[in-house]
Amino acid sequence: MPHSTMPATETIFQHFMSQSLDVLLTESLNTDTSAKVLALFKRCANQVPAYHQFLYARSVNPADIQTLHAFSQLPLTDKTNYMQVFSLPERCSGGTLNGADRVAVSSGSTGKPTFWPRSVADELAVAVRFEQVFHDSFRAHERNTLAIVCFALGNWVGGLYSTSCCWHLASKGYPLLVATPGNNTAEILRVVRELAPHFEQTVLLGYPPFIKDVIDAGNTEGINWPRYKPKLVFAGEVFSEEWRSTLAQRTGSTAPCYDSASLYGTADGGVLGNETPFSIAIRRWLSNHPTAARELFGESRLPTLVQYDPASRFFEVYENTLVVSADNSVPLLRYHIADKGGLINFAKMWQFLKTQGITTLAQLGLNDAFCPRELPFVYVFGRADFTVSYYGANIYPENITVGLEQPAIMAKITGKFVLETQLIDNNSRLHIIVELLPDSTATQALCALIADAVKTQLLRLNSEFANYTPTERQLPHISLHAFADAEYFPVGVKHRYTRKKS
Repeated sequence: MPHSTMPATETIFQHFMSQSLDVLLTESLNTDTSAKVLALFKRCANQVPAYHQFLYARSVNPADIQTLHAFSQLPLTDKTNYMQVFSLPERCSGGTLNGADRVAVSSGSTGKPTFWPRSVADELAVAVRFEQVFHDSFRAHERNTLAIVCFALGNWVGGLYSTSCCWHLASKGYPLLVATPGNNTAEILRVVRELAPHFEQTVLLGYPPFIKDVIDAGNTEGINWPRYKPKLVFAGEVFSEEWRSTLAQRTGSTAPCYDSASLYGTADGGVLGNETPFSIAIRRWLSNHPTAARELFGESRLPTLVQYDPASRFFEVYENTLVVSADNSVPLLRYHIADKGGLINFAKMWQFLKTQGITTLAQLGLNDAFCPRELPFVYVFGRADFTVSYYGANIYPENITVGLEQPAIMAKITGKFVLETQLIDNNSRLHIIVELLPDSTATQALCALIADAVKTQLLRLNSEFANYTPTERQLPHISLHAFADAEYFPVGVKHRYTRKKS
């Protein structure tokens, strides 16, 4: 790190360490976000060679961008037109990597893997998101806590980023011990057996399907999860509230709004937002009121719903997809992250709830002593291409998960599946390949149970399916495959829930 940036980094670090979460979030809420994002734009236009060239090539004069409206008319940046056009140093302030001290790599799910350098200063903005979860949900400032990082370790963003942010919380004074077994189930369970008895609670951080595998493996091996008061931190995937309830039941949780939280993050932007007890309570209510959910979100599937700090991550919506601006080692200016979603401010969310008859936190299942942070909401469906079309109806993986995640079914399957359409004797059919638990056996009765449950939930949640699909074609065809099946569920590969028509 150049000497010139040292004092600024030390100041940011000391401020994070010395100020309470309440102070940090109050400062954010009092920040003029328009002025902040315009200042970021001006600095990048002057100091980031790639962005200066990007604007010049599009005949944009930075001096003309004086208002938020003018900023909102700037061309979008993305991986194709910006990240893959300019070299990595050109995309950094001053045209050099010297200001960064660590690096992460994107998964490459949309193409060639991309490197994302960052600094401690960049990381602290994300550490505040972790602090929100550990403080507001888990009360980790009051309880001796074991945090077990179950994300893959290495260059991939989840593992080391989560580890580092947890270390920052421990340095800040949280009674927190961080273990890093990575995505090694046997090692995770060994850590649980040896260390969890010495702590008041244990936090597992990882990719949702993998955390479920760990919990199921622990139950099989006789681990008494409720004894360790498990808390769960997820990232990387949308899941249903039925799935959250299943994990709560298996870990002995009676307060799922406080015992789990999902982070919305990307390798390029870090953690952009986090679930809170309030956002989870709203989502759980909406999962039982699909008509209200469609009114709020405009779709039959239930998105991830998180709160975010607009002073840290400035969101916009472009054609129903999310755009973010943020100050990182590689600054993001109107960066199109391509996730389908939208924004709802805090007051508007309460206004909507009141139209649905919700006027108190108790009606959402929260205790009256809880005081939600007045932060805006961002909702995220995920990438729009993870769907299949069936008789003109868009079928989303999120619709299928609700059917699979019924208690009698989840006792037999992992929750992973592949959704596709098939042409059989010139007739289309909806085909779902489901992964069995290691000790489960495929039976016709289980296939029938799954097919009926999925059909029931599709009819309840997806109005296109209910209205477009002929009645005789609504029952899906189910195939049950062994755990870790090499064709559909290979180990060590990020799972894809859809396949093109075969």
